[in-house]
Amino acid sequence: MKIKEGEKIPNSKVFVLSTEGPKEISIGDFIGGGKVILFGIPGAFTPTCSTKHLPSFVNSMGKVKKKGITKVICISINDPYVMDAWGKSYNVSGKITMLGDSRGEFTKSIGAEIDMKFAKGLGVRSGRYTMLINGGILKKVVEEAGKCEATAAENFLDQI
Repeated sequence: MKIKEGEKIPNSKVFVLSTEGPKEISIGDFIGGGKVILFGIPGAFTPTCSTKHLPSFVNSMGKVKKKGITKVICISINDPYVMDAWGKSYNVSGKITMLGDSRGEFTKSIGAEIDMKFAKGLGVRSGRYTMLINGGILKKVVEEAGKCEATAAENFLDQI
């Protein structure tokens, strides 16, 4: 990952599904000045993301609030319809904002892209990470490949 702790989060364009359909937003503006957790995943509905990463945050919202986190955001190189459907299947409404980085703009801007087109037929995806952002500045980032332990909510929250 090329973004480092202490750096400003890039204001890349991503998508959220609104009642009117996909809405393009600037992620830096959306994060704003609060204390935010942003976690990136290789793909919605994929095994580890579905059995561990997303559920870990859904199940840790009490601890998230105790840490003073104002927003929790899940982002993936998927379209906003897929992210919304995946979020609905885990009842994230009011808990986690699901963002589609369908062009990979944010993922590439932080250097988190991985090429999975030959290994697994998935194309360019995001690596797995969890970030703490405060006032638009990256305060902590943890990355993992092939598993979800340090990036899972319960473990990440213990580190901040």
